[in-house]
Amino acid sequence: MAYYKLLRKGAEGKWVRGTLCERETYFDPMEGIVREKLHPICPTIENKDKMIPALVYRVQVTMSPKFHRLLPLVCQVPGRAGIRIHRGTKPEHSAGCILVAPDQEQLITARFLAEQQAREETRIEIVE
Repeated sequence: MAYYKLLRKGAEGKWVRGTLCERETYFDPMEGIVREKLHPICPTIENKDKMIPALVYRVQVTMSPKFHRLLPLVCQVPGRAGIRIHRGTKPEHSAGCILVAPDQEQLITARFLAEQQAREETRIEIVE
């Protein structure tokens, strides 16, 4: 099983700060970082008003009907459906999804897809 963590700002002490959005321009985004073990993969942002609960989720790569491309789907989010990991630079770009930098979307999708094709289960833990 492949296991990742999304650390939201302040979750485990210090982490490498993401540079997805400019704090003075956008109101109150929740910044984080996806990592595998101790290795940072990519920074994230979420719309603070629409964040998904801090739990462990299974991730599957499927075709997004909205974006018309393969994207990671965060499964079984309580009370919600269609939560994806996709590119975006402003919290307003998200109706509850986890946003990554445009150049990181393909990287993280390919990584999760390779694990899925190898029949490994991918899980992501969100830590406040």
